[in-house]
Amino acid sequence: MQAALFDAAFQLRMTDPPRPEPKPGEALIAVKAAGLCAGDLYIYTGKNPYVSYPRIGCHEIAGTVAGYGANTMGPAIGTRVVVDPFIGCGKCYPCRIGKRNCCANLTIVGVHRDGGFADFVAVPATNLVAVPDNLSDFEASFAEPVAIGVQGCRRGEVAADDIVLVLGAGPIGLAIVEVARSRGAKVYASDLSAERLAIARDLGAIPVEGGPGLKERVLEVTDNEGMPVVMEATGVAAVMEQTTELVASGGRIVILGLVKQGTGVTLPGLDLTRKEITLHGSRASVDCFPEALELLASGKIHYPKIASRFALREAPIVFDRLAKDPMAIHKAVFIPEAS
Repeated sequence: MQAALFDAAFQLRMTDPPRPEPKPGEALIAVKAAGLCAGDLYIYTGKNPYVSYPRIGCHEIAGTVAGYGANTMGPAIGTRVVVDPFIGCGKCYPCRIGKRNCCANLTIVGVHRDGGFADFVAVPATNLVAVPDNLSDFEASFAEPVAIGVQGCRRGEVAADDIVLVLGAGPIGLAIVEVARSRGAKVYASDLSAERLAIARDLGAIPVEGGPGLKERVLEVTDNEGMPVVMEATGVAAVMEQTTELVASGGRIVILGLVKQGTGVTLPGLDLTRKEITLHGSRASVDCFPEALELLASGKIHYPKIASRFALREAPIVFDRLAKDPMAIHKAVFIPEAS
């Protein structure tokens, strides 16, 4: 079996490990497409505080069911599926209230256990979602990032009459743009990168230049009201702090970006009360994969069209290139040669 293995920070090599044997409760998936996301790049650069090395990364996985562990049932062998990579314990408070994405004992495929940068991966059978017939494996591999956009829009209760500002036009920001637009919302996108803003514009967002003067530009296009919904997808503390001055009174803020553990974020207490702001966090997704796949299959999500395909054997070169220049490739998807 071919696999890309992270040995340590900045050490990624192709290897030939044994094919994983699914345990009871698990399914064996023949990987057909494996997306590279910022979390994988953090593993490569040593910035992911949760991963243990050596590790086969990737949590954006599309493939076919190749087998099951003992006494395990699920979709028929050969069924095309995607993998929901968040595995809850089922016992803690978040799991008991349906928020297994916030599980106190969370396990993530590709972080705490081996993931999809390989010909085969073993995952819990309950974490499989069938892929619509009219969706390619390559397109299906986008279900996970699109599901994050679905979760964020659910948290922000984005509706057709909303005006939404997405802060950050990286992969997750663009997923939010498309999901919000699919709900009929008018969407603005802000970023420091002109290239990213151009892509956001191509996906239907109205670009707003980020950086100094952003507040004034936002007030100008909203008749001094501010944005009804502000979605933060940069992971920059200063941007998170700015959300309160960009949101309209009575508006909603959704924080999707991740800051380094221990990083503080200061929000003006008076504005929280005076504006009666609704502030939500949004982590990955829960029960959002069906909607994400439906959106992809409907043609409402154009995100896969801006991605690049690579053979899995090219993974060490691609990661090295992205570590040196994160803008070199907007989105990479690996296709195992066995596929």
